[in-house]
Amino acid sequence: MSMKKARLTLIAVALLALGSCRSANDVGSEPEQLADKARITLQSMLADSQYPGMLDLATRAKAIIIAPNILQAAFFFGGRGGNAVLLARDANGKWSEPAFYAIGGLSWGLQFGGQSSELIITVMTEKGLKAIMNREATLGAAAGLAIGELGAGARADTGMDLKADMYAFARSEGVFVGVSLDGSIIAPRETWNQQLYGEGVTPESILIDHSASTQSQVIANLVAAMP
Repeated sequence: MSMKKARLTLIAVALLALGSCRSANDVGSEPEQLADKARITLQSMLADSQYPGMLDLATRAKAIIIAPNILQAAFFFGGRGGNAVLLARDANGKWSEPAFYAIGGLSWGLQFGGQSSELIITVMTEKGLKAIMNREATLGAAAGLAIGELGAGARADTGMDLKADMYAFARSEGVFVGVSLDGSIIAPRETWNQQLYGEGVTPESILIDHSASTQSQVIANLVAAMP
């Protein structure tokens, strides 16, 4: 097995181990449940005074990734993972319907504890969006993508390059402080995209061509909440 395939396998295991649990009170399909939670996270964090500058970046972003529940756990060996939606803005400022993605990563070293984070990533450049659209993007400097990771109270114009490809805002609970995305992989959840939009759908047909769509009111509510 190649190093690349081995790494993807490890991250897939982390995602399975850390994936969010389904509530007995949830209704609708799993993609719709995630979209509804993403809407709540987006509205809550945009209105939160602890995240100055997020609204400004969000209104200028080419795309936005929303992960309502990124879980991280560690006992020497650590992993983080969760599901996310990605919406892209066209040249006229119109938001697409969401495509579904998974975010996962692994870490090693002296680390203990657990954490749950709500995560919003504003994708500011075509380079950043194309990396994601190419089916597999590894976040962090090693991948050639500049990502600014911001916790509560941090401004996007404080101590970082305003030309970053992406900015990540995390609201976290647990023993870890903030959330580190360096080395995380983001890849499409093809089964969820097909479950909601139909067989043969691709992220491009949802996000760029707008040729795939759904009549779901939950999805419409999420699109309407976009800045």
